[in-house]
Amino acid sequence: MTIVAAPWERAARGAGLLRPDESLAPTIFAEFSALATAHGALNLGQGFPDDEPPEQVRDAASAAIASGGNQYPPGRGIPLLRQAIADHQRRFYGLDVDPDREVIVTAGATEALAATLLAFCEPGDEVVVFEPYYDSYAAVVALARARLVTVPLQSPHFEPDLDALAAAVNDRTRLILVNTPHNPTGAVFGRGVLETVVALAHRHDALVVTDEVYEHLVYDGAHVPVSALPGATERTITISSGGKTFNATGWKIGWVVAPPHLTDAVLAIKQYLTYAGGTPFQHGIARGLTLPDEHFDALRRDLAERRDLLSAALTAAGFDVSPAPAGYFLVADAARLGVQDGDAYARQLLREQGVAAIPVNALVSEAGRARYSSLLRFAFCKSRTVLEQAAERLSSARPGNA
Repeated sequence: MTIVAAPWERAARGAGLLRPDESLAPTIFAEFSALATAHGALNLGQGFPDDEPPEQVRDAASAAIASGGNQYPPGRGIPLLRQAIADHQRRFYGLDVDPDREVIVTAGATEALAATLLAFCEPGDEVVVFEPYYDSYAAVVALARARLVTVPLQSPHFEPDLDALAAAVNDRTRLILVNTPHNPTGAVFGRGVLETVVALAHRHDALVVTDEVYEHLVYDGAHVPVSALPGATERTITISSGGKTFNATGWKIGWVVAPPHLTDAVLAIKQYLTYAGGTPFQHGIARGLTLPDEHFDALRRDLAERRDLLSAALTAAGFDVSPAPAGYFLVADAARLGVQDGDAYARQLLREQGVAAIPVNALVSEAGRARYSSLLRFAFCKSRTVLEQAAERLSSARPGNA
């Protein structure tokens, strides 16, 4: 019997996500998490925190369950959360948002991204992304039969060259996808980069899609949403979520904020993905968005301390560690340890030192893999105990020992 490749698999090969001899497999995150469990390793690969959501957030979700909030919510999300998202945009960024027409609640930011790209991309359209990138970007571009165009970020600070960005955007560009604060590098794009993105979008009649899930995890500097820039609002689709801000990644509550003519198109696709979900969790995240500034300030201080703890451990182990002004992750260069193949080294580190990390070259296009071949991504959103144990294990990851 001949097994015909599914359309997604054919599209993935066409986008360079799969080689001709490969078939679909678990994501790199799922694979390394499974390996970490099998080997008893500390999982610094996948970006989920060890901490629980704030008590007020948990209590609001529990109260919603107890009071009968267990059925389908409205397709756009419960009014309480949509209002909380609109209030959040005004409170933190001075943006006026209509909760009834300009907000859609989604099953995490990943669904928001998928619905957006599928809503606006036709086969052959181009989507510009910064490389390395969150792996779902390339997958959804392939699903949409669009073409992924990458702009490399240069270590150690991981900002793009503006000439390279301008060269990547043309009249075939449908979307420019901006992830700031950035995963996996922790970079925060400067205002000049964001203004260039907006100018290019106007010049080539493209839309700007922003992934801002780490918006409240900026330790050095401040987050500037693209939609707050002059001339950006009418062509910007802002995506974020509550998972990272409230230690509730398993709740999968995200959102889209954009003008009505854009949210209507996203909703047309989203209703055939999950339609809606997570009713009690929507109540919980709505409560979280009303927490006082002290919550957000304490979260940043705590994670910055954990970042510094892991950075010191990686440096002591012989890695060159890039600055991470935001996010959950540190990018560490293992070249001084004699590493040329980051994927093989990450597997060796997991087996022999009991520490799981993600090879950065798994988060880039085929053409870009050589550029990032010795880089690994480590998550510092873990407990201090786990990070201290990782530091001890990493101390033996020196040349000749790993």
